[in-house]
Amino acid sequence: MYTENTSMSDWDAAQYHKLSDPQREWGLRVLERLAPRPGEMILDIGCGTGRLTSRLRADASARQALRVVALDRSAAMLREGRAHCGSTIHFVQADGVRLPFDDRSFDAVFSTATFHWIKDHETLFSEIHRVLKPGGRLVSQCGGGPNLQMLYRRARALRASGAYAPYFAGWSDPWNFASMEETERRMATAGFHDIEVALEPARTPFPDVRSYEAFVTTVCLRHHLDKLPEDLRHPFVQELALAASADDPPLTLDYWRLNADARRA
Repeated sequence: MYTENTSMSDWDAAQYHKLSDPQREWGLRVLERLAPRPGEMILDIGCGTGRLTSRLRADASARQALRVVALDRSAAMLREGRAHCGSTIHFVQADGVRLPFDDRSFDAVFSTATFHWIKDHETLFSEIHRVLKPGGRLVSQCGGGPNLQMLYRRARALRASGAYAPYFAGWSDPWNFASMEETERRMATAGFHDIEVALEPARTPFPDVRSYEAFVTTVCLRHHLDKLPEDLRHPFVQELALAASADDPPLTLDYWRLNADARRA
C-alpha cells in the first residue's frame, strides 16, 4: 500500500480507509492462510491504515498475544493506522526493499495489496528472506498478471490525448504486476522453499458512477492525477468512468490477485 517513488504525493489515507473494503476482504482470506501461532513475531509489510493488522492482533488476543510489527512507506497511512489501532501494534516507516530489522527477526511475514507498488521484487524477496527465522514463512498477495489491464489500457490512451498529453511526458508505470513464473523464480533465487504461487481473478463491481470514481481516484489513479493540474483531474476520471459504464458488466474493475507463499529453510 505504498510506493517507492518519493516524488509522488502521499496517499489520502483517511479516504483509503473508508474505501478499501475490497482489499480488506481479499486480505482476510490471506490471514486465514497465515494461521498465526501463539507467541509469534509477525511483520506486516504495507500495513496501510491497519485494517488487517488490527484484525490479526484482535484475532490472536483470544488465544495468546502475538507481537506484531506494521511497516509502511507512507507517513499518512501510518498516522491513520496509529489512530485506529492504538498502541498494541508497533508501526515502522520504511521501504520493503530496505527492511530496518536484524537478520532472522520474524516468524512470519504477511503482506497484501502492496508488492505491486514495489518495482524491485528481487531485492524485496531477498530482504524478506533475510529477516525471517529458519522455518519462517511468507504469506502474501498483491496485484499480478493482467491486473487492472482494462482500466490502465484506457488510461494509457487518455494520457496520450488532447489536453492531458503534455503532463505525461516521460511517464513510467509505478506498478509491477509480476507473473506467476517471474514471482516463483525470484522467490527461489532469494532462497525460499515450499513455494506456492497462484493467480486468481477478483472482478470488483461498483453500484454507481460516484462510488467507482471515488475508488479509482483514491486507489488506482493516484499517480496519474498527481501529474495533472486540479482542473483536469476530475475530467480525466470522468472519461474513464464513462467508458466503464458501457462495459458488461458495467463499472467493474478487472482485478487479479497474485498469491505468493513460501518458507525459509
